[in-house]
Amino acid sequence: MEALKSAPPPDRGTLNETSLGATPFPVSPDSPFADGYDIASERDELADLVSSENPDQNDPRWPRLVALRERERQLRETAHIAARHRAPGVPAQTNAPSRAAKLGQLADATPDTMTLHTKDAYRLFTGRPADEKAKLAPIPGGRRFAAVLKSIWHLSANDNPYADWILIRMYEGLLAIRASLGRVIAAREEAFDLLKRKGLALSVMASRSPKTVDLGFRSPYGYATADLIVEFDYYVRMIKTLIHKDRMSDEEGRVAIRIVGRDMRALFLEPIRWERHLLREELLPLSRGDFLPTADEKGRQRVRAAVAIFGEVPRRIFTGAEAPRHSRRRVKPSDAELRLLEQASLTAAEVTRQTDTELL
Repeated sequence: MEALKSAPPPDRGTLNETSLGATPFPVSPDSPFADGYDIASERDELADLVSSENPDQNDPRWPRLVALRERERQLRETAHIAARHRAPGVPAQTNAPSRAAKLGQLADATPDTMTLHTKDAYRLFTGRPADEKAKLAPIPGGRRFAAVLKSIWHLSANDNPYADWILIRMYEGLLAIRASLGRVIAAREEAFDLLKRKGLALSVMASRSPKTVDLGFRSPYGYATADLIVEFDYYVRMIKTLIHKDRMSDEEGRVAIRIVGRDMRALFLEPIRWERHLLREELLPLSRGDFLPTADEKGRQRVRAAVAIFGEVPRRIFTGAEAPRHSRRRVKPSDAELRLLEQASLTAAEVTRQTDTELL
């Protein structure tokens, strides 16, 4: 990969527009490209186009898909050249023991996958792209939800209290739905066990040709999302089994699946608004320091905008007493700094008289 990487890339989470003309792209410090192009993040963002057999060339993201394919071609070509110039039987060059500190990051030895048996779960994971001809709005799925949380997870490294807040809320939402599904599944499995003791052995139906999806998530929240999707998949299998084997009516089954699917889609939709605002250039530097008396005018302006858009961040989250399960925040405040956080005002003057656009 070194042939592609001749200069240090920008910080993760920013957008770069230099290499692809007017087309911005995500960047990462561990990118193999000199301009920091984050190929994994871009695959996440364009997942529906990548997985489509015939992607829509009228989609506004089409130039990004073309750029992604070109980057993938470059990587394949670089790997091919490196393999061709390596002597037979000679392994790739490794660092000397004295340079052990420069060992590469850990990576999956084999691809992570998720196997789904129902269309309901698969559609909930992939979502639905916008269709201008049919005048259908896009429906974000679990894959988009995971990509959004990954962006916010990276943003938490900036000591941004609102990033922490939405990560906590979304993870609690995931756990709540998963726990609800688990209770229903456990109750139904217990009913199956009772029938088996009576002499009627029933099995949960499975697809004759299940769909296996490569995951490759770059944050823990992606895997938490996949966990929920497979739980929902098994739940749908259970409900459809109950219908097919006369343990539940058609209508009861449809309602049971529809209610859970609606709750999951609502959860997947919520963080998109947060990402859209928090990653705006004006709000990107927002941190806990902006709430302190020593903050400059731009910092106070960011606070006014954040409070106007999202409301007042809870004190326990602001001080760090309550933290996300997974965070990139590495700040360890001293006792004196902690007292300042506990005393800082979390409100902003004149918020109600200005829109968030005016505040920025």
